[in-house]
Amino acid sequence: MTRSSAPHTALLVHPGAEMFGSDRMLLESAIGLVESGARVVVALPSNGLLVSELRAAGAEVVIVPMLVLRKVLLTPRGLPRLFRDTFRGLGAAWRLIGRVRPDVVYVSTIIIPQWPLVAKLRRTRSVSHVHEAEASGNTIVNSILYSPHLASERTLVNSQFSLQTIKHALPALAGRSHVVYNGVASPPQPVSPRPRIEHALRVLYVGRLSPRKGPDLVIEAASRLRQKGHTVEVTLLGAVFEGYEWFEDELREQANAAGVTVNFAGFHTDIWPFLTEADVLVVPSRMDEPFGNTAVEGVLALRPVVASDSSGLREAAGGYATAQLVTPGDADSIAAALTDITSRWDEMVSTVADSRAEALRRHAPSVYRKSITAHVLR
Repeated sequence: MTRSSAPHTALLVHPGAEMFGSDRMLLESAIGLVESGARVVVALPSNGLLVSELRAAGAEVVIVPMLVLRKVLLTPRGLPRLFRDTFRGLGAAWRLIGRVRPDVVYVSTIIIPQWPLVAKLRRTRSVSHVHEAEASGNTIVNSILYSPHLASERTLVNSQFSLQTIKHALPALAGRSHVVYNGVASPPQPVSPRPRIEHALRVLYVGRLSPRKGPDLVIEAASRLRQKGHTVEVTLLGAVFEGYEWFEDELREQANAAGVTVNFAGFHTDIWPFLTEADVLVVPSRMDEPFGNTAVEGVLALRPVVASDSSGLREAAGGYATAQLVTPGDADSIAAALTDITSRWDEMVSTVADSRAEALRRHAPSVYRKSITAHVLR
């Protein structure tokens, strides 16, 4: 069999092996390409939960050194590691592309900048998939981060917000970019909300425990409601980045001081049991988000959603009768939205199925997989 008649080989490169938003999208991309008949090889910098999921989907996984841009690398203490990872990453990328001989290199996220450049030097077509966008960030810094991906043939972005952010920072890259909305998995048979709110309102937060994501705002909103005589129980489903343990300590101190019941559930790959137990999902990000998978997951799970009215979250949560958009960084707005949802609970319960149907139409994983495959394998 000649190379031209052989199945495509796609090398997918991703900067981590966890199971958060971009990790799940990498998995969906791999599944779509495997389903198309392509040989899929995924390069990761480390082992993690994502590895077994990829192998179960039919992808090959290799662990290789690579430069992953993190803020810590741009500090005086991090510079030696930056230089080390740069040179080790270049060599590893060059050798792997030579060994796999892919038809295309799919570069997932902007924080692994070497891969489009090495692919071009190797005369291999590449496609970049951008999952990051901060319109409030420094334009010069954004343009530097995006510029290596000019070496790719095309760029995929997960929202109109992301596209406009790229256009502002690097118009040349925006001109070859295409919006592919995230595919979001759904529970096959979600459980309806309880018919009445009895005792405490159960509020769920899903995501990294970090200041920019705003879990402290959920606790503060619950405290405001407690002061008005309402009982609220909060579950924080997620963990901190290494080095941010201090923030979880602050959250625990905040909850104790406010007298709010908070369950620190840690990280779980299966979020659906937690959504089943919850009444409302809150997505309170302070900073720009390129999209908002978690908000869509709440809608798919038949739960009312409160989300920050900004950036890609507006695209993810907007247009649903059971989703409310609130002022970013404002605990009072979150508290007011929770009060409103509780007061209109019968209406919420009767409408969640319609919202779910619309979310399925917009974000079915099958639609995402086909779109990714069409752009990557063309």
